[in-house]
Amino acid sequence: MEVKKIETEAIIIGGGPAGAGTSLYLTDKGIKHVIIEREQFPRDKVCGDACSGKTAFVLRKLHPEWLQEIYSEEQQFMPSHGITFVAPNGKPLNIPFGPSKVAGETAPGFTATRLVFDNYLFERLPSQYNEIYQEADVKEIIRNESGVKVTFTQGAQTIEVSAPVIVGADGDKSIVRKQLLNDNISDKSKAIGLRAYYEGITGLHEKNFIELHFLKEVLPGYMWIFPLPNGMANVGIGILSERIRDKKINLREKMLYAIENNPNISPRFKNAKLHGKILGWGLPLGAENRPVSGDRFLLTGDAGSLVDPFSGEGIGNALYSGMLAADAIAGALENQQFDAEFLKNAYDKPLYRRLGNELKISLALQKLSRFPWLFNFVVNKAEKSASLSDTISCMFTDLDLRDRLRKPSFYLKILMNK
Repeated sequence: MEVKKIETEAIIIGGGPAGAGTSLYLTDKGIKHVIIEREQFPRDKVCGDACSGKTAFVLRKLHPEWLQEIYSEEQQFMPSHGITFVAPNGKPLNIPFGPSKVAGETAPGFTATRLVFDNYLFERLPSQYNEIYQEADVKEIIRNESGVKVTFTQGAQTIEVSAPVIVGADGDKSIVRKQLLNDNISDKSKAIGLRAYYEGITGLHEKNFIELHFLKEVLPGYMWIFPLPNGMANVGIGILSERIRDKKINLREKMLYAIENNPNISPRFKNAKLHGKILGWGLPLGAENRPVSGDRFLLTGDAGSLVDPFSGEGIGNALYSGMLAADAIAGALENQQFDAEFLKNAYDKPLYRRLGNELKISLALQKLSRFPWLFNFVVNKAEKSASLSDTISCMFTDLDLRDRLRKPSFYLKILMNK
């Protein structure tokens, strides 16, 4: 069979939030591109299913009406107004998110299954500026001085697509990263997560706060309970890969033990029903200034290891990196420069100006969370002090305030009641 050949301006491998974000912003700029997706949408993706204000920002900047649409579809998207931290001693600390000030948006963030949210984005991709191939199997990526060529199959058809630049948006096992960056992320920079869907959990916050339970036995990881529409909840647990290996932890057993025996958790699952299976996935954790580009390629989302080391947030960072990747591609095409130095200045540096401090602070908080007594101390104090509680709340939107959490002086002031 004859090989189909395509020439375009950019190639995107992967159609999840990172690839979708890149494509949507390329379309907005009138840049032609090809999307190569391994699966068929709608498809599931194992995740915590929480979308932060960063997700809202990226969508709002592109199409404000989409967010208004999302918040109006209550059977698929659930507005979230805050977060509950539960210290190792079992004491909760409710932290409301800052109020939404955008007309038509009922909350700063929301939850939705990845089956729903990813498909919502994917359905909005088709345009005159792109070609989309689903159930496509990448066979070869060749990079040379003239560009990048990807050979893939779709059914019995073999297709070759050529472009000046390629975007890896193909997750933590990214073929683009492995072939072009030659960087296989070490266990020390990865975490493992499990996710399950339960129906009928009691005691959820009336404003749909997401819950992080810092169980002593899995620190510096945590267990989560994220409310979803239709009486469902995403329940999961995550921990560093190196800790699983060093302590020989069976993560599934830890999660089920907490559900069945933890005094703060198990009563809420008394009549809850598990839907489907408990599934796992890898979380490539972000670090300040890790390379996310090179000659003729850019890495976005999990392919660029951009998961927040403390919160585990990946969706917002994936969309944000896709938005900036589109900006970098536009600049590269305008200047006809696709070398590593140009793309580093056009993509890596803007990305880390926004995410660098956040990742650095989150990595420090991850290390601090190894100490149960410290969590207990802060939560106990915040429970008795409205001003401290408000300060911690503001830290989720103000990086300068959040940076205080990693400084010993912050805890000394709490100790001295200042």
